[in-house]
Amino acid sequence: MNEIKIRKALPDDLDQLLLFEQDLIKTERPFDPTIKADPVNYYDLKTMLTASHIEVVVAETDKRIIASGYARIESSKPFLKHKQHAYLGFMYVLPEYRGRGLNKKIIDALKDWAALQNINEFRLDVYYDNAYAIKAYEKVGFSKYLLEMRFNLQDKTPD
Repeated sequence: MNEIKIRKALPDDLDQLLLFEQDLIKTERPFDPTIKADPVNYYDLKTMLTASHIEVVVAETDKRIIASGYARIESSKPFLKHKQHAYLGFMYVLPEYRGRGLNKKIIDALKDWAALQNINEFRLDVYYDNAYAIKAYEKVGFSKYLLEMRFNLQDKTPD
């Protein structure tokens, strides 16, 4: 494998990013019974590529995009010490490139961008049963923080 470059995503990358999004949804669907049937999108990627409060980055090798991620500056809850934080999402690596540290490289680039915006608190969501993703995030310094729970009256309940 040739050199891997991490760079800001460009509008020309949109088609590949849309494919990543669909693969990410397919991967996460088993963890979340509330995701609508296809067609569905998580993101407005076209808008995200030009928004000033969002940084979308990609990993590229041999002129091929192989990974992605974004950081979005959000207002924090008023009772927290920090006024804003960077929410990370769209963390995706093509299957054949997983296990090579690309997630860390993407997160490092997003950390650098957020630091330039004077943001040093980072948050992300990960499905409770997604042990592989949890391990990857813990490897780069994240720790378990909050468990979100859900209940729907139409779900089958234990007797």
